[in-house]
Amino acid sequence: MLAGSIGHIPHVNAGNRNGDGDEFRALGKFHRNNPPVFEGEHEPDKAQAWLKAIVNIFRVMIYTDAQRVQFGTHMLEKEAKDWWNNTLQRFEEDGIQQGNGTVVEYAARFQELIKYCPRYNSDNDERSKCLKFVNGLRHDIKKAIGYQQITLFSKLVNKSRIYDKDSRESASHYKSLKDRKGKGQDRGKPSSCC
Repeated sequence: MLAGSIGHIPHVNAGNRNGDGDEFRALGKFHRNNPPVFEGEHEPDKAQAWLKAIVNIFRVMIYTDAQRVQFGTHMLEKEAKDWWNNTLQRFEEDGIQQGNGTVVEYAARFQELIKYCPRYNSDNDERSKCLKFVNGLRHDIKKAIGYQQITLFSKLVNKSRIYDKDSRESASHYKSLKDRKGKGQDRGKPSSCC
């Protein structure tokens, strides 16, 4: 709930912060709005009240998604901070895996999680983001795409998606041929009923 909510706060007057670029000053502006601290109490009402207060601040301030995540999670303490750090550490160490899902589904889950990792949210870390994505791909796609060393994330996702689609279509085609061949053999067998 917390991770998804912080990243999906609507942009109001969302502008380019490259001109300002001073993260320390942006954090100071955030703190001047007196954001509450959340310690991770197991009371849904307290969690909802904290989230509502943070969202209200973000509605009037111009921040990128990465800044919203950084500033919002900066206000976590005790159990909530431990949970957040453990979640990020697990993602850093293990990532996520494509499994049997499509590349499109995997990419959507990946992008949802990666935006909470400040390490992967700058232009300088595009290569690291690509490596993390490739490591979670299904083995056959990883083998076909990995050697290309694509360092532009959108290009990597697109090529992986195309490979996945083609691979699934080929598998489906050969399965239907096998099924037809199997049914054709049944027709030629003599009946043993009479």
